[in-house]
Amino acid sequence: MVSAAGDLLFLGKWLVLAFVLESLVLRYIPADLIVLALGGTGLMPILTAALVGIPAYLNGYAALPLVNGLIEQGMAPGAGMAFLVGGGVTSIPAAIAVYALARLPLFLAYIGFAVLGAVLSGILYGLVV
Repeated sequence: MVSAAGDLLFLGKWLVLAFVLESLVLRYIPADLIVLALGGTGLMPILTAALVGIPAYLNGYAALPLVNGLIEQGMAPGAGMAFLVGGGVTSIPAAIAVYALARLPLFLAYIGFAVLGAVLSGILYGLVV
């Protein structure tokens, strides 16, 4: 029981920090800026969307309407998919939890695979649509 309380305190402090950081990102990065960076064709909007989607992920209920609105404002469909997949794979709270529990090489692999998977899914979706 004492170990569970210690583990809860250890993870709790990291998760509080993670949620504060995520809230700041969501509050202070305007959607107009995201659309400006994610519009157009090619690999750059998809790569940018994957990198933006990972820390700025909303819950599943809010992410779909957000991406739909961004696509209506000019975001590339492949970039929208990369944003959704990147955010679904990890987020600031999940990344901080992995960082707190794993060694740095494993954490970097986790983030690298998240970005790679998001980019590949965005490219494939962009080719299909």
